[in-house]
Amino acid sequence: MAKLGTLFLTPNTLGDDARTEQLPWVLPSETLLQTAKLKHWIVEDAKTARALLKAVDSISPLACTIQEMHMSEWRGAARNAKYGDAVKPADLLKPLVAGNDMGLMSEAGVPGVADPGAELVLAAHQLGAQVKPLVGPSSILLGLMASGLNGQRFAFQGYLPHDTHERSAKLKLLEAESRKLQQTQIWIETPYRNTAMLMACLSSLAPQSLLCLGVDLSLTTEMIATLSIADWRKRYPNEAACASLQNRPTVFLLLA
Repeated sequence: MAKLGTLFLTPNTLGDDARTEQLPWVLPSETLLQTAKLKHWIVEDAKTARALLKAVDSISPLACTIQEMHMSEWRGAARNAKYGDAVKPADLLKPLVAGNDMGLMSEAGVPGVADPGAELVLAAHQLGAQVKPLVGPSSILLGLMASGLNGQRFAFQGYLPHDTHERSAKLKLLEAESRKLQQTQIWIETPYRNTAMLMACLSSLAPQSLLCLGVDLSLTTEMIATLSIADWRKRYPNEAACASLQNRPTVFLLLA
C-alpha cells in the first residue's frame, strides 16, 4: 500500500490589507516555506487562495506556478448539497491517498476553526493520513488574548441567528450562561452585518456586562476595545454612529 501524503492545514491572512506586507507579521517563515512546497490544494475560495499564494511567492518561491497547481474548492457538505454538488471529502483527498502532500486553506485565518475544512480534516484522519497544523492567525484567539476577559473558561458560538428576535434571545441566553459560569462567550459576524450585531448587543444586554470588539485583527486598521455595555451605548448611540465599523471583520467577546 502506498504511503499516504500529509494534509497541511495552511493559515491565511485575516484580510486583504497589503497581503504581501502582512505575511512576515502573521505567518512564521516555516509556515511560508511549507506552503510554497505544496502543489495540491483544497481551498474554500480559489480566488482568495491564489492571492495568498502569489504573496507567498514573493517571499518563498513556489514549487510550481499557481496555474500548474491542482486546486479544488470545498465549502462544506451542507452548502454543497444545497447547490447540488455531490462531491465528497474522500473525492478531494485522492491526491493524499496517492502519496501527495496536500494543503487545506481557509478563506481567512486557520482551517477547521469556524470553517468547513473540519470535515476534510476528519476524513483525512479516517484515511489514516498525518494531519499537520501550521501556525497562523486566528481572530478568535487574538480577540480573546487582547480582551482582558476570562481566558481560562470560554466558549466559541460561531455565528448567531440573523432574525432580530432570535438573535436577541440568543444574546440574552449567552449572557445568562456567561454570568452563571463566568465564561467568556465568543462569536463572529459577517462584515456587512457587524454593525447590526453591535446594535443588537447594545439593546439586548445588561448595562454592566463587558463586551469586547476585535475589529480588523492583525491589520493596520486594527481596533480592539473592551467596555461595559453602558459605555458602548455612549460611544455608539445609534447605528449611524458606528458607520466606521461597517464591513470590517469583527469578533465579539462577552463576559457578564
